[in-house]
Amino acid sequence: MTRNRRIGVLFLWLVCGAVVGSLLGELLGLILPEGVVRQFFLAAASIGFGPATVDLAVISITVGFRLTINVVGVLGILFAAYYFRWFR
Repeated sequence: MTRNRRIGVLFLWLVCGAVVGSLLGELLGLILPEGVVRQFFLAAASIGFGPATVDLAVISITVGFRLTINVVGVLGILFAAYYFRWFR
């Protein structure tokens, strides 16, 4: 497997781990009762930039990006990296 392809597959695994982990974290937040544990699982960090618009006379383009990840999402990333390292 070429190096570029391996890096691409690793990135895909990490993104999938983040998505699945964040989804599981949100589901745990719905199931758990109010308290410190629920707040821990729902705590999230958000990075990115808001919508930016380029208005040309003929076309208007709006782009933006925001990545929000919670604690279980980070665990999902770590699990995906571990899986990729030892089982691929």
